[in-house]
Amino acid sequence: MNTNQAVPLGQLNRAFSPPNYELLSVEPELRTPGQDPASTIISVHSSEPPLKDFFVWSMFNTLYLNFCCLGFMALVFSVKARDRKLVGDLNAAQSYGSTAKCLNICALIFSLLLVTLVIILVATGVIIIRRAAMSQDNNSYFPDLFSGN
Repeated sequence: MNTNQAVPLGQLNRAFSPPNYELLSVEPELRTPGQDPASTIISVHSSEPPLKDFFVWSMFNTLYLNFCCLGFMALVFSVKARDRKLVGDLNAAQSYGSTAKCLNICALIFSLLLVTLVIILVATGVIIIRRAAMSQDNNSYFPDLFSGN
C-alpha cells in the first residue's frame, strides 16, 4: 500500500479504530437534592464581608503619592494582610489591613496638602515676581528685558 495515498473524505483510517464508549443511561425523572442518600449538601454562608487588604490603593499611593514613604509602608502592610488572609489568620489580616488603610489615608492627605501648598506658593510667587519685575526699580537694572511698557 502506498503511504502517500490520500484517503477520501468519509472513510476512516482502520489502523486506529474508535474506542468503544459505554452509553449513558437516561434517568426517567429528576431528583431533588436531599432525596438521594449519597448526596451531600453543603451551604457556606459568610456572615461577615471579606477582609480588605487595600492593595490597589497602596500601589497607587506608592507610585504617585509617596509622601515620606507612607505609600510604600501601606503597600508593605497590604501585602502582609493579603498573606495572612491566604494563610487563614483573619485577625492578623484585619489588623494589617487596618494599618494599611490608615497609612493610605495619611499618605493621601499629606500628599494632597503638599500639592496644594506648592500650587499656592507657585501662584503667589509668580505674582510677587511679576510685581517686582514690573516695578520701576527693577527696570533700571534690566532695561531691555521689560521694554513692553
